[in-house]
Amino acid sequence: MARTLLVVDDLSDWNPYYPSDQVITFETYLATEQAAPEQRVRVINLCASYRYLSDGYYCSLLAEARGHHVIPSVKVLNDLGRKALYQLQIEDLSPTLARAFKSHDKDTDIILQSYFGTTSDPAFQELARLLFERFPCPVLEVTLNYRQQWQIKGLKPVSHRHLNDAMQTVFAEALDKFSKKVWRKGRARKAARYDLAMLINPEEKLPPSNRGALKKFISMGRQLGIEVELITAQHYVRLPEFDGLFIRETTAIDHHTYRFAKKAEAEGLIVIDDPTSMLRCTNKVYLADLFRTHKVPSPKTWILHRGNGIHLDKLEVEAGFPVVIKIPDGSFSRGIVKVNNRKELDLKVAELFQQSALLLAQEFLYTDFDWRIGVFNNKALYACRYYMVKNHWQIYRHGSSKTDSGNFETLPTFEVPKAVIDAALKATQPIGNGFYGVDVKQKDGKGYVIEVNDNPNIDSGIEDKYLGDELYRLIMSEFLRRLEDRSKGLN
Repeated sequence: MARTLLVVDDLSDWNPYYPSDQVITFETYLATEQAAPEQRVRVINLCASYRYLSDGYYCSLLAEARGHHVIPSVKVLNDLGRKALYQLQIEDLSPTLARAFKSHDKDTDIILQSYFGTTSDPAFQELARLLFERFPCPVLEVTLNYRQQWQIKGLKPVSHRHLNDAMQTVFAEALDKFSKKVWRKGRARKAARYDLAMLINPEEKLPPSNRGALKKFISMGRQLGIEVELITAQHYVRLPEFDGLFIRETTAIDHHTYRFAKKAEAEGLIVIDDPTSMLRCTNKVYLADLFRTHKVPSPKTWILHRGNGIHLDKLEVEAGFPVVIKIPDGSFSRGIVKVNNRKELDLKVAELFQQSALLLAQEFLYTDFDWRIGVFNNKALYACRYYMVKNHWQIYRHGSSKTDSGNFETLPTFEVPKAVIDAALKATQPIGNGFYGVDVKQKDGKGYVIEVNDNPNIDSGIEDKYLGDELYRLIMSEFLRRLEDRSKGLN
């Protein structure tokens, strides 16, 4: 379990705030013996000065030498010390500044404080968050002015000791949100052995796990000695305090979910979905070639290249109609169309080629339902039949105001046809040992893999319909096994 330390120059610096035994002086930190290798330590450096070779600078330097995760890091301090260095990292913030300054006077400079990526003015919240992701610093002073357009004139870290009463309140609330380990008082319970971050998006309309499932993951984690904490996109810089990351938000490569996975992996966390699995699963063109190479049973597939009309002629001859056209990174039946003739083909591929240089065409295999086999560490955990929406050929139908979905049926894996299970396991083996949802169509006694999802649904009342809480135990137990193996140096 991670330990969090707040380092100050003098304990009296912390008098305005709630007492905590995790607040120590730099002198104490300097004399502290190295923590056990398996213990993760996070340091929040609140020294009065971050100047080169000051106590604050050495605090960050020593923390990094000890393998502790510290904010601000030495790199951040060096970057903020020279405008030429930090300017390169903020050149793309012009649109964010324009949104923040819609109604501000252009004749005067504006100075604002960002506290752990939050600010008291809601208009600047997006800017504060983006700056904190790039320059993680407890208190960052931002100076803005107008020169043909709004720009960041200056950035500098400042000490919490220089804050007035109102600012201290905002600072304390920001710290409370950023590091609950310092402030959490809750009811006494057995300390968890590991900390697991579960990345969610509360605003997502079709999340991989509903609220009921999230609660069960949290409950089962505690039973196994894993403290599960829900985090969102704004908590990127908190990743080092955790031992593992479980992504329960729909993933994409050009998206913060991929950045979270890459950052967590670089920090040595156990990650599901791992970035390699994300890269391999989110692109259907890659999967098509992977299936072909490893002889995974799947529908006949053609790759279409933008501007190559010969591909369309060949598709018409070899596949006939209807045929299914897909963008490589669609999810939840988005970016997938069925065309019934050449005219529809030409029209739809022209639309989809605006999103991708390559498209996938697949023979149309109609079935009343798709199998979804949940696979974790190359073992089949659960099986569902997802039925097509009534009078539709997909399990989802997206309308202008709502999304319809078909019925479902959850079965024990031993009742699933062997050909379906075998196809699912064969499809995941060349991808990795992560957590996957394999979509399989069953026709004439054979299983045909449609795709492998790196972020499969686990919804309370659906995927857990047969196994119940045992499904959550199986998933969290695999996390526990990997966490323990890492502690033993086996990963």
